[in-house]
Parts: sequence; structure tokens; C-alpha cells
Amino acid sequence: MRNTFSETLYAEATANPDVYIVVADISPAGSMAKFSSEYPERFINVGVAEQSMIGIAAGLALKGCQPFAYTIATFSLYRPFEMIRDDLCYQNLPVTVVGMGAGVIYSTLGGTHHTQEDIAIASALPNMQVLAPCDPLECIEATRWCARQKNGPVYLRIGKAGEPVLTAQAEPWQFGKLRYLRRGSDVCILTYGVITAMATDIADKLAAQGRSVSLVSAHTLKPLDRGGISEALRQHPHVVVIEEHAPQGGLASQVKQIAWDVRATCRLDTFTLQDAFIHNYGSTNDLLAAHGLSPERILATIG
Repeated sequence: MRNTFSETLYAEATANPDVYIVVADISPAGSMAKFSSEYPERFINVGVAEQSMIGIAAGLALKGCQPFAYTIATFSLYRPFEMIRDDLCYQNLPVTVVGMGAGVIYSTLGGTHHTQEDIAIASALPNMQVLAPCDPLECIEATRWCARQKNGPVYLRIGKAGEPVLTAQAEPWQFGKLRYLRRGSDVCILTYGVITAMATDIADKLAAQGRSVSLVSAHTLKPLDRGGISEALRQHPHVVVIEEHAPQGGLASQVKQIAWDVRATCRLDTFTLQDAFIHNYGSTNDLLAAHGLSPERILATIG
């Protein structure tokens, strides 16, 4: 997904000279390296100075440019939070803050690199929009939209590398709307981001058991498609939320709120990261499992 983002942004920047990239201590590679060599005046590396990254991006936006602020997710959102709030959101500037390797993708680097609360933090900011594509194809759509929108600031949550294509046969991508990857009538799985690959595996196993399964990408977390979620709650006797995020302030808690508001009668199960720093060394799947997010546990719970 990281390479897809870079390739798509390079194409958008080639077509639009207003697109700038401000990075913090990221060594350019692939298409990002090509961008930095072909358009050096529009590629700015501030080093380990994330607050300056946001301030520079805000200044560029005030001059009519379309800037992207890009680095590892914990450092793109947490460290310069005050500048994102005051420089970007307060002034409603069309800057895209890109959080790369979000969730617990950087599993072996410890809690400093685990982005467990970013959806809640970004969504709490007035004017902020939040996107989390689930695969490289959705990343293309989301990046293009960010490069052309003038609504205001965006937090774009992306993966790192190796994510499979999951949406080749899906319904068209539309900002602010749920996207059905497949439609069924028994169980609806709501998810987003990189963990959609696990949700797809679970959907396949449920289908093999004879269940009719809807699999839905909630790629836009803010503004959230409340109408679409209400419809999913009404049309399915069983709804499951799977997300790589803390239990507070993410998709799971919002779906629960909507279910209460619309007096949903379906069964609702939610699976999230724990409200804890898990001191577990291993792969991303090892860390997810330590948080309780594994196909085996989820399938055993939803029966």
C-alpha cells in the first residue's frame, strides 16, 4: 500500500503542480524518489521535526497548494497534534496528513510505533476527515480524492507493504459511503484498513459453513456513513465489526451508538484491539492475536 500511495501521488503531482509532499525523516524510495528528483522544489524533508512538517504544509495550503504531510503514523499524528489541531483544522486547510504503517503493523518496534488510537484522535478534531483504505486499489481511490479535494484537512491511514488486493470485484468507491465487497443476507462484517484481509478470511470460512455473508469496507471513518450502517443493522440478523483500533472512539463504538439510536434488533459482535499496550514481541499477526484479534478467536465467538 505504501508503494501504491507513492505511485498514485506521483501521478497526481505530475498532473497538478500544486501538489507538494512534506515528509519527516522518510528516505524517498520508488516513486517517491522519482518525485523528489524530478520535482525537488515540491519535495521537502524536514527530518525529525514533525511539528515543522505540519506548519510548512499549512503555509503551503494558505498559498493555494495541495500539500501532503507524510511519515510513520504515530509521528504524523501524535507528535504534531497541536499543530494539526490549530494550523490545519482550525483554519480548515486542505492538507492530507498521511499515517503510514498504522495499527500494529510496526509490531516489533514496540508501543512507540503502534498506532492504536488514531481514528479516535483524528475524528475528534472539528473539520478533520478520516480515510482508511483496505487494499492497494482503495488506496489509489483515496489518494486521488485527497489530491483533488478542497473540503479541508484529511487524515489518511494506510498500511505498509504486502497487502493483498481485495476490492477488484467490489462496488464503486465513493467518499463517505460504505462499500460492499460482497453482499449476503445472514451476517454482515463491517471493517476497514489492513485488517480487512483477516475479515475476508473470516467471511470465506463463514461462507464455507453455508452462511450468506456481506463484507463491507467502511473506508471513510469521518464523515461516517450512518445511514449505510443503519441499513446494514436492519438488513442482517447478525453484524460483526472487526477493526485494528482501540475499543474507544473507533468504528465499533460508533456502530454500537448507531445500533442503540435506531433500536437495532440484530446480534452485534465487535472485535478491537485491547485498551492496553501489549508487551509482545513478534509479527503483526502475533501482536494482533495477543490483542485477541485472530480468525480462530473471532470465529469461535460468533459461532
